Amino acid sequence: MNIIFLGAPGAGKGTQAEKVSEKYNIPAISTGAIIRSAIKNGSPMGLAAKQYTDAGALVPDEVVIGIIKERLAFEDCQNGFILDGFPRTVPQAQALDAMGVCIDLVISLEVSDETIIERMSGRRVCDKCGASYHVLYNPSADGKTCDKDGTTLTLRRDDQPEVVKDRLLTYHTQTEPIKDYYAGTGKLKLIEGVGGVEEISALVYGIIDGQGE
Repeated sequence: MNIIFLGAPGAGKGTQAEKVSEKYNIPAISTGAIIRSAIKNGSPMGLAAKQYTDAGALVPDEVVIGIIKERLAFEDCQNGFILDGFPRTVPQAQALDAMGVCIDLVISLEVSDETIIERMSGRRVCDKCGASYHVLYNPSADGKTCDKDGTTLTLRRDDQPEVVKDRLLTYHTQTEPIKDYYAGTGKLKLIEGVGGVEEISALVYGIIDGQGE
């Protein structure tokens, strides 16, 4: 089954994509990860992307789509795949269709902006070992330093409230219209993305299993 996960930054797409990947033994394809991999491997599209990343510019649609096309041709995608972080715009969704890629199911994790801001602005990381914490849901012992090495925890720039608000605005204006695009095909399913990870996963599995019947 070929699946797309949609949702705002911090909605839990990556987590659920990994869970589905493990359960159904199909690869979860993160756009950022495959762009980095294509650059590292020196593929034609990877070299094209490198020109933009080296200049600090966004990789244009045609290059991203080319890298996606390269990745979907791998043998591990023959029985299905999960796209996480692509498409980000309606033109990208249309490009997938033009490539002849059949999408069976689009799952959108619905989470309010207020919850997203609380989730992301509460995240803290250890710059030394990479450990992650949350001031409300997973605090360190003293709430200030890493339990593993005592390093002072920091708030990443991408998790600062004002940055999160800007990312949400971009999502609502550029990516959210994809829901209407796929709703018209009957492939879109909405899931309330609030609650425990396993609770949300159970809802996701139910939709996937029902789709396969």
